Amino acid sequence: MKKILAIHTGGTISMSQNSRGEVVPNAKNPIAQEATILEGRVQLITDELFNLPSPHMTPTQMLQVKQRIVKAEAAGIDGVVITHGTDTLEETAYFLDLTLPSKIPVVVTGAMRSSNEIGSDGVHNFRSAIQVAAADESQGKGVLVVMNDEIHTARYITKTHTTNVATFRTPTFGPIGLVVKDRPTYFQQLIHQGVCDLDHVVDHVYLLKAFAGMDGTLFDALNNDQTAGLVVEGLGVGNLPPQTLPAVQRLLDRHIPIVLVSRCYNGVAEDIYDYQGGGIELRKMGLMLCQGLNGQKARIKLLVGLSAGLPQDALQEFLKTAVS
Repeated sequence: MKKILAIHTGGTISMSQNSRGEVVPNAKNPIAQEATILEGRVQLITDELFNLPSPHMTPTQMLQVKQRIVKAEAAGIDGVVITHGTDTLEETAYFLDLTLPSKIPVVVTGAMRSSNEIGSDGVHNFRSAIQVAAADESQGKGVLVVMNDEIHTARYITKTHTTNVATFRTPTFGPIGLVVKDRPTYFQQLIHQGVCDLDHVVDHVYLLKAFAGMDGTLFDALNNDQTAGLVVEGLGVGNLPPQTLPAVQRLLDRHIPIVLVSRCYNGVAEDIYDYQGGGIELRKMGLMLCQGLNGQKARIKLLVGLSAGLPQDALQEFLKTAVS
C-alpha cells in the first residue's frame, strides 16, 4: 500500500461560507479530516503545515513546504499531495518544481468553492490528487497540478478565471493528462529541466507590467540597494515604451538583473522588433528574455536562480527558456 503525505497549507479548499455568504478560514481544516478518503487503497499521512489564505503565502513558506517534502521522501514516503489556495497555487507549484530533487510524485491541488458551498470541488480535487500521487505512472514527471480531473505541469499552468472551477489552464500546450476512472492517464511528456536545491530564499525580487504610455517612474522606484531582481511583462512579443528606457538603463547600471516576458496570455517573448524600446534593443541593453513563462512564473524562476547564487552567465542561461 502506497504511503501518501498530505500537506495542507490553507486556502479556499480549507475554508467555509458563513451565514452572510462570506468565505472565511476555519479554526480546523475540514479537508484535513478526510483521512479515510481512499481507505484501504493508500495510507494517508496528514500534516497541517499552514492554514493560510494563498495571498499570505511567501517564498519562505514555499521553501518550508519543499523542506518538508525532502524530509518525507527520506523517511520513505511514496508521494505527496499539497492542498493550497488557488490565488498563488501556480507560484508555489513552480517553486517546488524548480527546487525539488525528488522523483516521487508531488501533486498540488485546491478548490474554487469552499467546503460547505453547493457544488464544492475540494474533496473531489483532493481525492483525484491522491490518486495521481499514488500512481506509478506519475513518477519523474516533475510537480503536477490536479484540478477538475485534469493533470497539468507546474511549469505552465495558470489561473485564468476568478471563480470558475475550470480556472486552471495550460495555454498553448494543454494538460498532460486526465484522471479517468480513478487513475491518471497521460498523453504528453514534459521536457526535463534542472533543479536548484535551495536552503534559503532572497527578498526584493519584483514584477512590473508594461502599459501604454508607461514612463520610468516605477523603474526608478526600484532603483535602490535592496532590489535584487526584476521581471517585466513587456508589450506584445516583448517591447517597452521608449520613455522607460533611461530608468531601465539606470537599473542595469546598478547590476540589477532584469528579465523580460510578454504580458500576452499565449506565445513567447522574442527579440523581433528593431525600434526604440523594441526587443532587439532591450536584449542589447542587457535584459534577459525568458521564453514560455508568464510574469509570476518568471519571477519565481529569477528568485530561485538568485537564491542559488548563480553567476551572471549561468543565471542568463537558467532564465533563457522555461525548460533550462
